[in-house]
Amino acid sequence: MKIYTKTGDKGTTGLLTGQRVDKDNLRVEAYGNVDEINSALGLARSSVVNVEVKQTILELQKLLMSLMAELASVDSQNHYINDEHVKLIEETIDKYDAKLPALLHFLIPGESLGAAALDIARTTARRAERQVIRLAKVETVDNNVLLLLNRLSDLCFILSRAETEL
Repeated sequence: MKIYTKTGDKGTTGLLTGQRVDKDNLRVEAYGNVDEINSALGLARSSVVNVEVKQTILELQKLLMSLMAELASVDSQNHYINDEHVKLIEETIDKYDAKLPALLHFLIPGESLGAAALDIARTTARRAERQVIRLAKVETVDNNVLLLLNRLSDLCFILSRAETEL
């Protein structure tokens, strides 16, 4: 199977639900930003030394595949992200936060390669959230997508701290 299909040569791409849209469509930008988070998390996972953080990142990357599927779908009866996913992210944040000392000052990224990569994932998640908010102003976006992205940046921050402090 060839990697190139030539179907996008005229500036369009296919969504998971079959529609063809321009490559600069807000929806494509949204799931493209989530793809960037996944890449940043891949760099983080290959760089962190804390085994528990490494496993958490892997599970998060798997969840991001579902998030991209959700964003690449229009008018689908299938929802790939639900309130249980949001709850799982919140529980993971709480689990790590309970182990960490109180935060008394701002943190400057770069304590370690893994923590810095997690900070890139955090800021990319914030950009993705802004893009999905733009999308939600003109198209239907499930609220759990917005909640998940908001929590995701918090989780990346906590994982960065866990990498350097645990």
